Amino acid sequence: MMKGSGTRFADILLIGGLLAASLLWLFVSRADGTEGGMAVVAVNGQETGRYPLDTEGEVALNGGTNILVIEDGKARVSDADCPDKLCVRQGEIYRTGQTVTCLPNRLTVTIEGKKGEADLYLP
Repeated sequence: MMKGSGTRFADILLIGGLLAASLLWLFVSRADGTEGGMAVVAVNGQETGRYPLDTEGEVALNGGTNILVIEDGKARVSDADCPDKLCVRQGEIYRTGQTVTCLPNRLTVTIEGKKGEADLYLP
């Protein structure tokens, strides 16, 4: 009987440790990202435009199939003619490396770092 109860305790301890480690990783990964300075738009893998996040406005992308809105230092796709509109539901992006993708229209919007600022710091 003692062998079975010890195994359960060890399992619970392992699961709790993994859960704590994943929550810590989630917290650190979100807090570590630097705010970006540029929204880079690509269609079919080819860059079609760069828009600074410190300038507000709306931009028609990909011949008007998608609308990019930049306000308050954040970018989002506000409208799209694709059937599922997943790119609209992805919400705002503002940290370096974040991306919004519209697969039917072959469009990506990626945030890059501010000019003169490193995207990655090594110790």
